[in-house]
Amino acid sequence: MTASAWRLTDDGPAPEPAAAQPARSGSTTRRMLVVAAIVVLSLVGAGGFAVAGGAAALLPERPEGCNQPDRSVQLYAVELPRDGNQIRLGYGLTPETASYPGPTMEMIEGECLAVTLHNQVPAATLEQLRTDPTHPLGVSLHVHGVKYTQLSDGTAQSFSYVPPGQSRTYTWYAKKRDRTAGTPGTAGYWWYHDHVVGGPHGTKGISSGLFGGLVVRRVGDPKPDRTYMSVFGDQQSINLRRGAAADTCDPVNPQPGPTCIVAKKGERVEFIVVGIGNDMHTFHIHGHSWADTRTGVVTGTNAEADQVPTVDNKTVGPGDSFGVQIIAGDSVGPGHWMIHCHMQFHSDAGMYTTMHVLDENGNMPPGGGHEHSATSSGAAPAGSGAGVHQHK
Repeated sequence: MTASAWRLTDDGPAPEPAAAQPARSGSTTRRMLVVAAIVVLSLVGAGGFAVAGGAAALLPERPEGCNQPDRSVQLYAVELPRDGNQIRLGYGLTPETASYPGPTMEMIEGECLAVTLHNQVPAATLEQLRTDPTHPLGVSLHVHGVKYTQLSDGTAQSFSYVPPGQSRTYTWYAKKRDRTAGTPGTAGYWWYHDHVVGGPHGTKGISSGLFGGLVVRRVGDPKPDRTYMSVFGDQQSINLRRGAAADTCDPVNPQPGPTCIVAKKGERVEFIVVGIGNDMHTFHIHGHSWADTRTGVVTGTNAEADQVPTVDNKTVGPGDSFGVQIIAGDSVGPGHWMIHCHMQFHSDAGMYTTMHVLDENGNMPPGGGHEHSATSSGAAPAGSGAGVHQHK
């Protein structure tokens, strides 16, 4: 952070010659504020925050309404096996369980969460991803939807990142809806991601796999039996994978994970849908539809419910996020139900996967093979995820 980032303008008259110019307490105060701000940012850059003499904090540690965190979570950023020549990174609740997408975080409105991020990505790997030699090496945690102060912004310019081998705690506050003030609260479907790797916008961090989902619920919201995250991105990818690599379910013993969407008939299944990169996409599930509401379900009177659209295809752009809740196999039974982007050349290039709905006994229905030519061409570009090992 340079001093030019803290521009203070004095709209008063031009200064008098030095010999005749009296002391101006306002100018002196402004200069002191600049110095104090630089000192504070320097302390933040060192990974902490302190104010000498008990003076009021210029940058609060926690957002208003969060006196103390209600819970704490340990999150690890690690390097994963490469996808060909593509560097892959992931978040995990332990280093061994890191994946892309990372773990889904859940909060209840009114809750305050402290997330401590441990950076275990080697400095040499971050150096390879850096696009500017003057940019700092580190990873971060930037979250959408909930409240946080600048100390938890997860950016280089606020010094709220984590250098290699170090850790840092970020504080998130799921503010409640305030009917008096007319504010909507924070309940909904969001995501978190790196904002530092490679450059000031974290482009290399996101494209390497540093992202995950966040669900903020209100008390009484329906709880799903299973939650999956579908991140639609560039190179026609779902969770940075394409074609056969996006669906690796074992036909005999399918285990839910980033590349295996499986549920029993009748289970409530939740999707967190996120767009990354530079392209527009659509999220479409065969055989299923959902209410286009905050939670994906319909509440209220019949008249109110009549105003809620029912959809099975929804547009998602870069940075967008929304949630879907469906009942697996509702009226359609067990089966292998395709999930894909309905921009035709995207799905033709391999932007699809499958939701496998098992019967009530947990048996896989017949069929469900990968017949699309894009899955067997072996021509997926670097970073698409073709042939990638699944990290659970």
